[in-house]
Amino acid sequence: MANGQRRQVFAMQTATAPAIEDFLTANVGVEEISSLPLDHPGAHDPAYRARRNYIADLARQYRLDPEHKIPEAVYTQQETAVWRHASRQLEQVHARRACSFYLEAKQRLGISPFRIPQLGDLSAKLTVASGFRLAPVEGLVETRAFLSWLGKRTMLSTQYIRHHSRPDYTPEPDVVHEVIGHVPMFTVPDFADFSEFIGKGAVVATDEQLAQLGRLYWFTVEFGLIEEAGEIKAFGAGLLSSFSELEHAFTDKVERRPFNLEEVIHTKFDYSDMQPLLFVIPSYAYLKEVTRKFIRSFDKTGDLSVAPVGVPKAVW
Repeated sequence: MANGQRRQVFAMQTATAPAIEDFLTANVGVEEISSLPLDHPGAHDPAYRARRNYIADLARQYRLDPEHKIPEAVYTQQETAVWRHASRQLEQVHARRACSFYLEAKQRLGISPFRIPQLGDLSAKLTVASGFRLAPVEGLVETRAFLSWLGKRTMLSTQYIRHHSRPDYTPEPDVVHEVIGHVPMFTVPDFADFSEFIGKGAVVATDEQLAQLGRLYWFTVEFGLIEEAGEIKAFGAGLLSSFSELEHAFTDKVERRPFNLEEVIHTKFDYSDMQPLLFVIPSYAYLKEVTRKFIRSFDKTGDLSVAPVGVPKAVW
């Protein structure tokens, strides 16, 4: 895509990553980010690759630190300019298309175009608001491992930023997508609980159930719409962090259907193109409840507060 960014949630796969290792103390098989695909905007820029390595080292420091304190990332003027461009562009469309919870949360968290927020500061604010936290990660993580950490009310987050030659585009999640797209919604208690349910479900899911969770995540956390005061608004991070995707979502090129869990979990998607179909939830409380019932069907105990036998407590 020329102007959108793709959140490859269920393309976030590394070949041999252990699905339920303790992320804070073990090697989770994070994708090497200094070796970029040839079509990546920064593939032929040694300085950009060096900056990504610097950011990756911060995530490794976090895991090695017994206190797991998130190191502060020092961003360059060029990186801040990229953030400022993307942030200001998105502010214009957010005012018209973003849900009210998101707009209020973004303001409370102090997310602005002027500086790239530090994950440590945002994590502390999330913990107070909903008990969620952020954990820096240096690259893409295997699907089950990534989702399972939501079950610990933890969002694994990248800190690097897209290449300056394409400030409107990134082929993988970057700090614009994570902070502008994802972070504000974790202040909404029902949404935070819903995310936790998905994470706990990922721990015990079969491969087919994991695929269904993937579709549920895609059509909600990434590309979700909500009915609000008689209007349809966006709450998905893939929409909220992409100017072109968010504008596209409200055109006649997109079919917007009422959310139906059975339909959603059996609807395939293509992350490489603009989305032709989106689903509209009536409320976050509704989404939380239908997801809770869905996840309970995965496990005979039906108790989402108790870790299934054999699942490491580090994950639960």
